[in-house]
Amino acid sequence: MSDEKRRGAEEVEDGGPGAVFMSFVVMEDLLDKLKLLNYEVDFCRQFGFKPFTRHYFAIPTNPGEQFFAFTSLAAWLFTTAGKQFDQPQEYDDPNATISSILDQIRQFSYSVDFPPSKLKQGCGEQCISVLDHAADEALKATNFTWRKPSYPEEEMEEDNIVDDESELNLQKVENEMEHDVEDDFEEEEHILDLDGLKKMHTKKDAGESSKPEDIMQSNTDAAEWKLEVERVLPQLKVTIRTDNKDWRVHVEQMHQHKDGIETSLVETKTYLDKLHDEITRTLEKIGSREKYINNQLEHLLNEFRAMQDQLAETKERYRQGSGGVTERTRNLAEITEDLEKIKQDMEDRGTSMTDGAPLVNIKKAIQRLKNEIMQMDIRTGVVEHILLQARLKDKTSNLQGVGDDMDNGGFDYKAY
Repeated sequence: MSDEKRRGAEEVEDGGPGAVFMSFVVMEDLLDKLKLLNYEVDFCRQFGFKPFTRHYFAIPTNPGEQFFAFTSLAAWLFTTAGKQFDQPQEYDDPNATISSILDQIRQFSYSVDFPPSKLKQGCGEQCISVLDHAADEALKATNFTWRKPSYPEEEMEEDNIVDDESELNLQKVENEMEHDVEDDFEEEEHILDLDGLKKMHTKKDAGESSKPEDIMQSNTDAAEWKLEVERVLPQLKVTIRTDNKDWRVHVEQMHQHKDGIETSLVETKTYLDKLHDEITRTLEKIGSREKYINNQLEHLLNEFRAMQDQLAETKERYRQGSGGVTERTRNLAEITEDLEKIKQDMEDRGTSMTDGAPLVNIKKAIQRLKNEIMQMDIRTGVVEHILLQARLKDKTSNLQGVGDDMDNGGFDYKAY
């Protein structure tokens, strides 16, 4: 808890309360630079990544995935900047990969004032800063320059007189009212057609002007006339429809909204003034407390920074030593493997020398050969004896008559 307070105090001392959100702004700038480098085609499609969101490296989501994306993107930016840098694999040693990235950043003449362990998370202010510096160098290597803005040419408006529908046209209003009255009369029988009544009266006046002007007397009963007037009175209605396009309606609405805004402003202004005063007092209290905390923790912050520098130096020495140990371990493993092979060969040879089974097999084979030779000698003797008997019989048969014996087939083949 004390470390978090010290870190918060350090951030407030360095850049104010807004420094916490500075990583989001830098991340958005980094994404714009990556789009200028066409990373969606050259990086995402080539290495199988999805396009990054605006705050991908600013918010921790998946440390393993973010770290691999960070190292791959940094390697691609270094390669784009013209530096020789191998593309990292997913199962590489993270310490060695981070060390290589920091060495490359130092070659770009950027100072590294944070421990390498900050980059293992794959997100945060340090990762964004490294990628931002690498993107700047890549833009320099690609000779990117801003072009002059091209402004669209504005077309000159012709001074044509256009009829404004909002202006009042008396003739048009009268025609529309006549048309509406006729339509209403057709749809609703209880609406009175004033124009029709006027025309009827004019026709009657024109027709009666030729008659003599006599005193007219009514033959209608007054009671019946009153009943008829009471019956027809509900139907004697004149309706005038309001048009929403009329400018008078709009002006009336504007006045109503203005009055409502003025009444609401009077009430809201008092609450806003109170809220402004409270916020001002709170900010003053926060500022005074920040100054007090900074003054109290200044020596502790200096000690913490010194310890961080010592830790960074110790880790760097450890990294250099671990590199030699790794090489020696690999050599030891190779030597051990060769030694195991030699031991296995010696054991095989010793076993073959002390084993008497091959000698026994040789003796058995020699005995079998002797037996087979003896059998072959016996068979050879039998065959020689048979041949001798056949020759003797042939000589005897020749003396008695070779010709007759050959015709009769007297040769004894059974002896064979």
